[in-house]
Amino acid sequence: MSNLNRSAAGLDEAIWERIDAAALEAAAARLTARRFLDVDGPYGLGLTSIESGPEARITEPDQAAPNGALAATIGSQSLPVPMLQQPCALSVRRVEGHRQLSLPLDLRPVEDAAEAVARSEERMIYHGVPQLGLDGLTTVAGRATAPCGDWNDLSRALADVLTAVNRLDANGFSGPYALALAPERYNALFRRFECSDMLQVDHLRRLCEAGLYKAPVNGGVVVDPRVGNLTVGQDLRVGFSANDGVHLKLFVSESLVLLLDEPGAICTLEPEGG
Repeated sequence: MSNLNRSAAGLDEAIWERIDAAALEAAAARLTARRFLDVDGPYGLGLTSIESGPEARITEPDQAAPNGALAATIGSQSLPVPMLQQPCALSVRRVEGHRQLSLPLDLRPVEDAAEAVARSEERMIYHGVPQLGLDGLTTVAGRATAPCGDWNDLSRALADVLTAVNRLDANGFSGPYALALAPERYNALFRRFECSDMLQVDHLRRLCEAGLYKAPVNGGVVVDPRVGNLTVGQDLRVGFSANDGVHLKLFVSESLVLLLDEPGAICTLEPEGG
């Protein structure tokens, strides 16, 4: 963990354990995609890229070779493994008050930073990072799409999700399915059908056995977990950068990339009218 520079902070292991626990708990509450995607790793911070797709073979005539022999160039594509990082700071005086006088230690700055990294991870997984050539679950070419209408109509939500599930079934992906929804659509599910004690969300949880999640998406997305995996370099950790005499300057970081093997295992729910 030399890259985290933790030994230079002057904090004992018990405090680092509390910092780590606070960061992980705060991030876990924000993360949804990790709950239904396969996670591979962690492999360490040194994982900066990962091969993707089959090797390509390009052949062209070699003018200098006899009989018009073909020269081959063989290579594979790779995806970058981005690092996500957010700085934070703890008051030196409050840390010392905790160590010397057993005063409460406020770790909210660490929790806020961990939540920011978690939000970045969610955006990357669902929407990709176009600047780095990375696709997301809702943006990758080759995914299926289905319309979704006004879910104030109690029957429309189930009908829309069934349409998406049928399209995945037709692509050869029979589940179990995960369903990630925009917050307003997720919240709209907590209503009872007329003359019934059954909530809409209960119907969809039976259909989507890999889980139903509130996520940063527009509309929604139904996913068969065979879509690919989340490859982790460094899992979420807290490091130390400096002590300016007033604050211990820390950072929360991780590195990971979404590897999409089967775009046909995704069906986005596209709101009608955009």
